[in-house]
Amino acid sequence: MEPRPRRRPLRSIKARVTLGAVLVVALALAGGAAGGLAILSGSLTSGVEASLRLDLETLDDRIEDGSFSVGDSEGDALVALRGDAVDDDRDGDDALDDDHDGEADPDYSDDDAAELPTVAEDRFERIRIDGEPYLVASERTDAGVLTVGRPLEQVDEAVATAATLLAVAVPLAVLLIGGVVWIVAGRALAPVERMRRQVDDIDASELDRRLDGGGAGDEIDRLAGTMNGMLDRLERSQRTQRQFVSDASHELRSPLATVRQHAELAAAHPETTSAEELTQVVLHEGARMQELVEALLLLARLDEHRGIGPAAVVDVDDLAFAEIRRLRGLGVVVDGRGISPGRVRGSSALLGRALRNLADNAARHARQRVAIRVRAEGDRVVVTVEDDGAGVAPDQRERVFERFFRLDEGRARDAGGSGLGLAIVREVALAHGGAVSVGSGESGGAVFTLVLPAASDS
Repeated sequence: MEPRPRRRPLRSIKARVTLGAVLVVALALAGGAAGGLAILSGSLTSGVEASLRLDLETLDDRIEDGSFSVGDSEGDALVALRGDAVDDDRDGDDALDDDHDGEADPDYSDDDAAELPTVAEDRFERIRIDGEPYLVASERTDAGVLTVGRPLEQVDEAVATAATLLAVAVPLAVLLIGGVVWIVAGRALAPVERMRRQVDDIDASELDRRLDGGGAGDEIDRLAGTMNGMLDRLERSQRTQRQFVSDASHELRSPLATVRQHAELAAAHPETTSAEELTQVVLHEGARMQELVEALLLLARLDEHRGIGPAAVVDVDDLAFAEIRRLRGLGVVVDGRGISPGRVRGSSALLGRALRNLADNAARHARQRVAIRVRAEGDRVVVTVEDDGAGVAPDQRERVFERFFRLDEGRARDAGGSGLGLAIVREVALAHGGAVSVGSGESGGAVFTLVLPAASDS
């Protein structure tokens, strides 16, 4: 049993865009909130540190002028002095070293000050006294080491309050932004979904339908224009294919009908139709069908691959001389004086087929003569095939390269060819990176020009 294909989560572009925006905003807000709390805490703590410095300076001045006593207080600060004896303003006696450790024992109305540790100068230390946070600083004075501690309860409460507010505000902001992005993305992608439904409703019989991009000139409108261009190409391709199938069927039906007609006539009136005559008809029409089928197969191969297979250096002038000899063998007057060396890289068979088609077309329409010329012009080789016939009208010079197109629709098919020869020439030219065009010569006849990239010397 084959495993079931895994479903991709968030297959909707709108969902992915919203999720991406929410993640980015959430990370940004979370980082900003953390940074803001850190800045707030640092700022408030810096204020407490400044207060401690001021306390130390004030108390040091009071120690120097003798106005300091261990019972004094600095607002909500805790003060401790360790070292030499100091005056106790409550009883007029000095504070003595009662525990005989060589240091004066401070006497305080608030026993919490006794828990203040002595810290290094120019440093601040965070401690807890009875569970309450304090920031402590020390300074050496003439009377000993002065230590002051200030509570951090208000700082911590302010930071905690801000954190609580941010914990509520950040998720709400993320949800709000996510909702806005969801709505905006949905509205932005709505035309895409509308076009998807329109394209889904178009089938092979409705290729004339087009999409509406809104005309705003934005990406959606350009996408609609691109889709409409694709539909235009599909419609033209379908129309061409239908015409091609119709024309090919007609071309194949004509020789088959001719063979059947002669066969039925021979069967009905054997005394009026000889076996030799019937054989000639079958051979002639069979050759016509073979030529048509080979041309169709060649065009199909060129359409499918748009390539020429293994490429080699081809002397185009040799191919031109071969066609001149062939046409002269058929009694056609050919001017080959304008042939000079020209080499290209490609398929000798395909290039020979293209030159043969041009030569046959010129011989079919020429009154008296055909001229074939080859010349090298820089990085390209130019082949021209000219006849002195009626020429091609300007409004038909592009259509002559369409499949099954004939200049004279009333012309007999034997004289007019299959209508695929010039189409093959164009496809061969494109496959070799070249081009073919038709113009008018000095005699008024048609001049077909085949331009091919010249083979490099390397």
